[in-house]
Amino acid sequence: MKNHFVKILFFALIAVFALSAVSPYDRAVWRVEMTSVFAAFGLLVLTYPIFKFSNASYFIVSLWLALHAIGAHYTFERVPFDWFTQLVGAGRNHFDRLAHFVIGLNSFGAAELALRAKIASGKKSAALFGVLFIMSLANAWELVEWLYAAADGGEVGAAFLGSQGDVWDAQKDMLCDTLGAICAAIAFLIFYRPRGAEGGKMPLIQNFKINLP
Repeated sequence: MKNHFVKILFFALIAVFALSAVSPYDRAVWRVEMTSVFAAFGLLVLTYPIFKFSNASYFIVSLWLALHAIGAHYTFERVPFDWFTQLVGAGRNHFDRLAHFVIGLNSFGAAELALRAKIASGKKSAALFGVLFIMSLANAWELVEWLYAAADGGEVGAAFLGSQGDVWDAQKDMLCDTLGAICAAIAFLIFYRPRGAEGGKMPLIQNFKINLP
C-alpha cells in the first residue's frame, strides 16, 4: 500500500472500530450494526490490489464507516448530538439522518467505478449511475432493517431499525441518501479528473454500459 493517505485512513478506521467496541451501550446492537461496517471495510481491503479508488472516494467511504461505528457504539438514537437537535429545533436525534446523507455521498465512488471500469460511457452517465446505485442501495437497506426488526421482534431489532417513533423514517432516510448522492454526483462532474491507469480494469463488467449524451 504505497498511498500514505489511504494508510492513514486505514489505521484511523481501525482505531475508531476499536474504540467503538469498548463498552458499547448494547453489545447485541453493536454486533448487528457493525456487520455491514466490517463487510464494507473488508471488501475495500480485499479489492485494493485490483481496483484503487481516488483519495476522495476512500475519504467519503471512511467517513461513513466511522459515523456508523459511532452510531453502533451509542445506538444511533443516543449519539451525543444534542447541539444539532437544539439548533434545528428537532424532536429527535438526527445523527442517523447525517449518516444517511454521508452514505449518499458514496455516489462519488460509484460514479468513479462506473467511469473507470467502463460501465458508463462518460462522466454524465457515470454520475447518473452513482445516484441510481445509492438510491437502490438505500431502498435495499431499509428493507433489510424492516425484515431484521420484524424477525427480532425486540429491543435489538427496534434499535437497528432506529425509527424513533417516526412513521416516515424509512422515506426520510432514503431522501437523505438521495440528497447526498445528488450532491456528490455534482461534485464528481465538476471536480473528478481521471489520472490515467490509477486502478485496475474489471473486464467482467465492462460489457454493461450506460449511454447518455
